Amino acid sequence: MKIKQIFLVVFSIVVTSCNSQKDKINGLSFVASSEAINEIHTTPVVKASANYVSLMPFGFIKDLSSPEVRYNSSRQWFGETKQGVKQYAEEFKKQDIKIMIKPQIWVWRGEFTGYIEMKTEEEWKTLENSYSTFILEYAEIAASVDAAVFCIGTELEKFVMNRPKFWNSLIKKVRKIYSGKLTYAANWDEFKRIPFWNSLDYIGVDAYFPVSEEKTPSVEALEKGWEPHKITIKEIQQKFNKPILFTEFGYRSINFTGKEPWSSHRVTGEVNLKAQENATQAIYNQFWGEDWFAGGFLWKWFHNHKNAGGTDNNRFTPQNKPAEKLIQKLYAQ
Repeated sequence: MKIKQIFLVVFSIVVTSCNSQKDKINGLSFVASSEAINEIHTTPVVKASANYVSLMPFGFIKDLSSPEVRYNSSRQWFGETKQGVKQYAEEFKKQDIKIMIKPQIWVWRGEFTGYIEMKTEEEWKTLENSYSTFILEYAEIAASVDAAVFCIGTELEKFVMNRPKFWNSLIKKVRKIYSGKLTYAANWDEFKRIPFWNSLDYIGVDAYFPVSEEKTPSVEALEKGWEPHKITIKEIQQKFNKPILFTEFGYRSINFTGKEPWSSHRVTGEVNLKAQENATQAIYNQFWGEDWFAGGFLWKWFHNHKNAGGTDNNRFTPQNKPAEKLIQKLYAQ
């Protein structure tokens, strides 16, 4: 009798773990390009065992205190526009890949969007009106292509903290247009302070947490580095009773990749494929088996797979590196 009970307990744990991993969002952040895509570009995504992609149309502002969001311009790359997002979405739907549409802001010279802040009430109102138009037009597109998830903003901490009433109003407006799941992509050091998680379906986190100061940390060391962050993440998850979604996660194939994972400034530097591989394995180990974790979108994946990444590339993409084979295996589990 005891042996039978032990077997049933073990079987139950295994089944629960398998089910929790099977239903995850195993996503890739698909970078927009200047051209339309087709099966040549979507097949490598399927081969990577991904079941979701994030499509990221861009709006542009002149500087951190500029209130005008400009978007859907003929000067933008095709994949960043309304027409491009629709075309990309339809191509991925042919492959049974689900979609998150994640409109993002780019500040001239690449300044951090979390610092966007207006100087006057009039400028705040202008920004709110401009940003609302930007988001609501893409919410309409998300509805038209039956996107599974829509992201209302990415790493906009000062905007969020200064104007909470606007964001609650915006969420209500989006809900009238789009009936799918909603999230917001909070920066790793911002997500604890977001005031509107109760109004969304996922707590979205761009998961660039510092987890190691070693040049080539082991998987075990990286998992140890995750422990304090995971405690905080779980506390926020339990506070709002919403699943956690890593709206972005990923590591560069570079020395010290776990020290400042958000950094994209060191264009030159030694390539470290093992560090990227270990960091990818560690984040998967820590989160994908958790019932309260919805999944994530790996940063990032380029449309022209044949020419992307490679073993001499120290950037974020896993393409044509050992990390690609790893993610293919992990996402297939």
